[in-house]
Amino acid sequence: MTAAELDALAQELGLDAIGAAPAEPYASTERHIRERRERGLFADMRFTMARPEESCHPETLLPGACTVISAALCYWLPEPERPEGHGRLPRYTWLDAYEALREKLDVLGARLGGAYRVLVDANQHVDREAAARSGVGFYGKNTLLITRRHGSWVVLGTLVTDVELEPTPALDVDCGECRLCIDACPTGALDEPGTLDSTRCLSYWTQAPAPPPVEYRSELGPHVYGCDICQDACPWNRGVEKRRAGEELPADATPHVSLVEWLRSDPDELRRRFDRLYVPRNDGRRLRLNALVAAGNVGGDGERDAVADLLDDEDETTREVAAWALARLEERDA
Repeated sequence: MTAAELDALAQELGLDAIGAAPAEPYASTERHIRERRERGLFADMRFTMARPEESCHPETLLPGACTVISAALCYWLPEPERPEGHGRLPRYTWLDAYEALREKLDVLGARLGGAYRVLVDANQHVDREAAARSGVGFYGKNTLLITRRHGSWVVLGTLVTDVELEPTPALDVDCGECRLCIDACPTGALDEPGTLDSTRCLSYWTQAPAPPPVEYRSELGPHVYGCDICQDACPWNRGVEKRRAGEELPADATPHVSLVEWLRSDPDELRRRFDRLYVPRNDGRRLRLNALVAAGNVGGDGERDAVADLLDDEDETTREVAAWALARLEERDA
């Protein structure tokens, strides 16, 4: 199959970008993962960094693997005004774009024929490296994969197949002298361009086993999970609203959540309702900690009682963050 035929098939399936590369080892990526892990830049995260001897070797993911197809699906949706007393979720979580991409890649694999394996949001494969090698996008200074038409507002997926396809070239483009994402990051997590220090990343601290350090909590603002600050600053992400003109927010999309509801929900029930979010140890109390931080930052009188109710919680960490949130509310009032 030629690159033009693959692109036509991708458009038919509703994929926003696609490319193909030989199923070969990602030697430089494997080296970078090991080096950054030794420096402690991944904190306690595992994911694709846990086993680079597997995630950087697509040739081992399927018997007779010949081609790695990388695909991107844009998840950008317009954001309504955030109501008072609500926290914010990052755009990629508003809907399950991963599931939609997984289904499209499965159809693609069947159309190509031969044996194939679909990997979407999977620890077994470094999808950004495949996407960069095949021209789907390029690495930004914020470490995200940036596509030409939709910037970094995309989820990535991979199809490993034993069918031979014409390779597509890598993009001859980069961030140049731009450092807007670096300057926008309030905690300096991107001070080394192209390398993320997870120990200073706000998104990491909403997903870590421990709550955010005190010095980072106010920087989270309304975020109850994840962070889009570096993406909002990126020039490649501007104009996507024009290319997605007419796109409406689906009724089941969840850009904002009630802080009082999160604070007063049973943690297990909260975890089940938001099962698309990664939560360490599947402990819904972790989401409640994020809601406490957001309540301290953007809450008001409506959230004060719900915060105060957790001052006597049986969990010591919850009590500590609740006390911080209440003090923050009083500080903002003053």
